[in-house]
Amino acid sequence: MQRLFSFLLICGLFFTPFLSFAGGKTVTKHFTVNGVCDQCKTRIEQAAYVKGVKFADWNVDTHDLTVKYDSTKTAPGIFLKSIAKSGHDNEMFKAEDEDYNKIPKCCKYRSGIKKH
Repeated sequence: MQRLFSFLLICGLFFTPFLSFAGGKTVTKHFTVNGVCDQCKTRIEQAAYVKGVKFADWNVDTHDLTVKYDSTKTAPGIFLKSIAKSGHDNEMFKAEDEDYNKIPKCCKYRSGIKKH
């Protein structure tokens, strides 16, 4: 019983940052996501639309992503991971080099060459 309790406690501590509980309400939050252009905007917003996301808008100039989502169906850790998988670093996940290298050359934001 002690081991089960310890296991559940550890799981709770690990997964809590990835979940957002708001009693099933629609939640609106802002996140920082790296990118440089309108092509990035399209890619980021499309990647954000996982099950439960109702609205996603990324601002090219501020790198601010506004997401409105149902907290009983998704959480920031889910859609931010999807965005990283599309090649865009964000405040929770860094895109794998393999995913970053798939984005068009004009969208490369890590080199420091093209900044807004």
